[in-house]
Amino acid sequence: MANAASGMAVHDECKLKFLELKAKRTYRYVVFKIEEKQKEVIVEKLGDPTETHEDFAACLPANECRYAVFDYDFVTEENCQKSRIFFIAWSPDTARVRSKMIYASSKDRFKRELDGIQVELQATDPTEMDLEVFKSRAN
Repeated sequence: MANAASGMAVHDECKLKFLELKAKRTYRYVVFKIEEKQKEVIVEKLGDPTETHEDFAACLPANECRYAVFDYDFVTEENCQKSRIFFIAWSPDTARVRSKMIYASSKDRFKRELDGIQVELQATDPTEMDLEVFKSRAN
């Protein structure tokens, strides 16, 4: 079903890979891309469970928008192992205006397809989604 605001559909693989990340922890992260010609959100990259936050940050293009989900593991002050699923709307300042508009207008509809997101981040440069930001938002 296409998004009324921008006409974007969501490929079934997006929901499937998200569920695998959430339930089976098959992936550390999933990066999604809007295919403008097909008017559809697709899976661009899957991060192996052994990959780190640094690997994830490095795979986001410097001048193109993306959506991503990241399974962030952390230990609480009470020494409990926990995890939070972050949704990241990556929209660098250097991206094309049209691209930023399409990603912005499709974001809420796409996010609704991914049931189980716990924290949302908007990032326009790498410092807005560094590990310290994840740590502060996870609690």
